[in-house]
Amino acid sequence: LASHDHVVWTRRVTGERTRPYTVLYDGHCGVCSRLAKRLAALDRRSVFEMVPSQQPDVPERFPWIPASAFAETLQLVRNSDKRTWQGAMAVEEILRRLRGGWLVVWVFSVPFGRRLADRLYRWFADHRHVAGCGDRCSVQVPSLTAGE
Repeated sequence: LASHDHVVWTRRVTGERTRPYTVLYDGHCGVCSRLAKRLAALDRRSVFEMVPSQQPDVPERFPWIPASAFAETLQLVRNSDKRTWQGAMAVEEILRRLRGGWLVVWVFSVPFGRRLADRLYRWFADHRHVAGCGDRCSVQVPSLTAGE
């Protein structure tokens, strides 16, 4: 990261600025951390605060989200009203807020698009250790829906 990028990334992680949305991801997962950094780079309008779910203040800031949910799936919180999305629905909402995200978000509206996105997300989350997460992933939960 360039020096300026590091400052912006640090602000997002530490919450020095108030942003409309908070993205909670597994900070122990290498894949998740790399994707969070990529999202931060794409967030040119400063919409997202990127927070690893292991950050000490997360349970206090987001008490309605069960602790187990952080290890299983990405969480997106709209800070104004605490509305929360997870998994593929969180990805869809994130894409809606990114410049150019409309080029991809339409996939969720085609017949079976959301269902397919849910299955793909679950498969990816269950197999992220193969993609570079390794033993550092906090949980490797077998999916009940992936084999259906």
